[in-house]
Amino acid sequence: MATIRTRQRRDGSLAYLSEVRIKRDGEIIHRQSKTFDRRGQAKAWTESREKKFAKKVPAAKRSLKLTQATLRKVLEKYREDVSEVRPMGRSKTSNIRFLEKCEIARMTACEIKSSDIIAHVRSRRQGGAGPSTANNDIVWLRVILRYARAAWDLPFDLSVIDNASEVLKAEKLISKAKSRSRRPTADELDALTELFERRDKRRSNMPMKDIVWFAIHSARRQSEITDLLFSDNDEESQTGAVRDLKHPTERDQIRRFKYTPEAWEIVCRQVNDNDRIFPYEPRSIGSAFRQACKLLDIRDLHFHDLRHEATSRLFEAGYSIVEVQQFTLHDSWGTLSRYTHLRPEAVQIR
Repeated sequence: MATIRTRQRRDGSLAYLSEVRIKRDGEIIHRQSKTFDRRGQAKAWTESREKKFAKKVPAAKRSLKLTQATLRKVLEKYREDVSEVRPMGRSKTSNIRFLEKCEIARMTACEIKSSDIIAHVRSRRQGGAGPSTANNDIVWLRVILRYARAAWDLPFDLSVIDNASEVLKAEKLISKAKSRSRRPTADELDALTELFERRDKRRSNMPMKDIVWFAIHSARRQSEITDLLFSDNDEESQTGAVRDLKHPTERDQIRRFKYTPEAWEIVCRQVNDNDRIFPYEPRSIGSAFRQACKLLDIRDLHFHDLRHEATSRLFEAGYSIVEVQQFTLHDSWGTLSRYTHLRPEAVQIR
């Protein structure tokens, strides 16, 4: 198992700590770490260490053993193998662990038929899962079993999943998730602001009023807000940096973004105790927001909807696509367009 972590030195430069753990039969037989100035050097070193200590198992033997494995064993092995290269996201891990507990996971993986997958989805829908949630199971089964075919020579026929998926779509038992277009109303924002203002005066440990409005004015995600650093800010240009920017394929991205004047004002009034602008747990912020919405009877509003609100406001203010991307850091117009549910009456004419 190898991990590469990005560290910031006292002089502001970045260092890459590479850690290698070699496991054999469930036990760690070798552990080593080393720091490098460049990520490429760290990656090359970890690969050389892993290659040196790797235990080669003949493909025929590996295939024979997996042929008899249950789907649960395949799912568990996938989590272990992928995590050795890089940590999996929380939602991905949660989805796979849920599948491991399902009835279908007790079956021998190579013996699963289309009818078994259809039965699994029907059971999920009867249990209250929506079509997009059930579709998520199909997506992960396809991803993991395709990986198992390529990486471990698992003789699984992927057409089993494809055939089941066609039937399930035709019966409308599965479907892709619909894009959210929920934006808070002016009354809802007023109510939240008033509630958090009273709350913040009583409990100053987490300034929720500032956090909510910072999200609206900055378009930063919940997890990004709590990782922002004062030391990354540039006062002259009023820019900051997002470390480990969320991306489907790339990791450890550091991207600079532009603060709006309102967001910069909120940052400037925060106390600089440990360099983090908002030194709080993302889950605590989410929990406080959900509790407030419940108390105020505000339905179907998520904290992430504030990013949607922020992006829409930027377009309504007359910013161009390229300019909006400097604030939000969306990669493409295709992705960005999902957030632009504008209110025509709010668009500014330049």
